[in-house]
Amino acid sequence: MTETLFNIGEAARRSNVSAKMVRHYESLGLLPAVNRTDAGYRQYGDREVHTLRFIRRARDLGFSMAEIAELLKLWQNRRRSSADVRRIASAHVADLTRKLEEMEAMRRTLQTLIHCCHGDHRPDCPILEELEGA
Repeated sequence: MTETLFNIGEAARRSNVSAKMVRHYESLGLLPAVNRTDAGYRQYGDREVHTLRFIRRARDLGFSMAEIAELLKLWQNRRRSSADVRRIASAHVADLTRKLEEMEAMRRTLQTLIHCCHGDHRPDCPILEELEGA
């Protein structure tokens, strides 16, 4: 049975990834180079579309390209250890937690500065003073 092949636009549509990102993932080696027609157009099959969906979902969860590359290798290796996958996911959660804490600290600081700012016609402004480092 012959596999159905898609051009880049159709592969992008089926995977909910832009054609530009398909090319980008291919250039990074996340997606293997695909066959081309005599006219040079890329031809993608179900396997590549499935891989693109995997990449998109990993990006939606905030994994970096390096993490996605590792996850792809593990996903494609049926002899993988789930401990390796768990390690990557756990490190990512720790990074997200750190970023959330940093953002919460920024939010509290800005709320305090907004509270201290009179917001009137006077030129003094604690927000600008804080940004100035005064």
